[in-house]
Amino acid sequence: MLTTINVSAQTVTEAPLYAGEIPGAKASSIQEKIIFVNGGVRISNVIAPTLTRFSPAKPNGVSVIICPGGGYGRLAIDHEGVEVAKKFNELGVTAFVLKYRLPNDTIMADKSIGPLQDAQQAIRTVRKQAIAWGLNPNKIGIMGFSAGGHLAATAATKFNFIADATNKDTTSVRPDFAILIYPVISFEDSITHKGSKTNLLGAKPTAEQAKQFSNELLVTKNTPPSFLVHAGDDGTVPVQNSISYYQSCIRNKVPVELHLYPKGGHGFGLHNKTTSDEWFDRLTNWMKNIY
Repeated sequence: MLTTINVSAQTVTEAPLYAGEIPGAKASSIQEKIIFVNGGVRISNVIAPTLTRFSPAKPNGVSVIICPGGGYGRLAIDHEGVEVAKKFNELGVTAFVLKYRLPNDTIMADKSIGPLQDAQQAIRTVRKQAIAWGLNPNKIGIMGFSAGGHLAATAATKFNFIADATNKDTTSVRPDFAILIYPVISFEDSITHKGSKTNLLGAKPTAEQAKQFSNELLVTKNTPPSFLVHAGDDGTVPVQNSISYYQSCIRNKVPVELHLYPKGGHGFGLHNKTTSDEWFDRLTNWMKNIY
C-alpha cells in the first residue's frame, strides 16, 4: 500500500534514454533549444531523449513516468515535469521525467511514432531496472499533461503495438496505471487540440491515421486503471477529451476516476488556482486504493 512520507528527492539522475542508436533517427543539424516563458522552462527540438530519475529517501516501490505537455511542439519540463516528480517523492514514489522527442520530419523517419517509441522505451527501461532501483516491476505508471497526456494515453492503449519494430526486447511496455491531466485524448476534429494533431500526424492525416491515435477508441478491458483531471472551461483542450476516455473506460470495465473542475483553464500544473481543492490529494487517495 502507498504511504505518505514527507521527504525531498534524495537523488536526481539524468541518463540517455537509449544506450545505443536512437530508433528512426535521421541525421540533422537541428539543435535542442531551451527557452524561458513567464518564468517557466520550455524545451524544443529534442534530438536525444533522456530519462531523469527522482529517487526519494525511502522508495515504496511505486514509480511513475511523467510526460510533460507542450502540444507536441515543446516540453513544459518544469511545472509539468520536475515539480511533479518532486511532489511524488513526498509520497515515496520514484518519479521519472521523460524528455521525449517531439515529432519532426527532419529528425525522424516516422514522426507519428517517435514519441511513442520513447514512451515505450522508458517503460521498458524502468521495468528492466526495477529491482536494481528498489522498484516493483508491476507498479509502474505513466502520467502526462496535455499533449503529454495524449502520449501517456497512447502508451496505455497501444502497448501491444511495438513502436520500434527493430527492438526485439520482449519486456512488457504496458503501464500498470495511467494518470492523465487535462489530456489531449482524441484526434476527432470536433474536440481535438489541432496543434497537437498537426504536429504529430501532419496537416492532412487520413481518417484512419486520426482513428489510430484517438485513444478513446482504443480502450479495451486490458487498458490499465486510469485517473483523469480536467477543467470545464479549458479553452485549449476541450473537457470532452477526458470525458470520452472516462466513458470508454466505463464501457470496458476499466477502473477509472475523473475529477472535473468548473474553472482552471489549461496548463495549471499542480495547482488549479480557482479552487482550494488540490487534485494531487485526490490522486494520492486513488493511488492508495490501488496499491
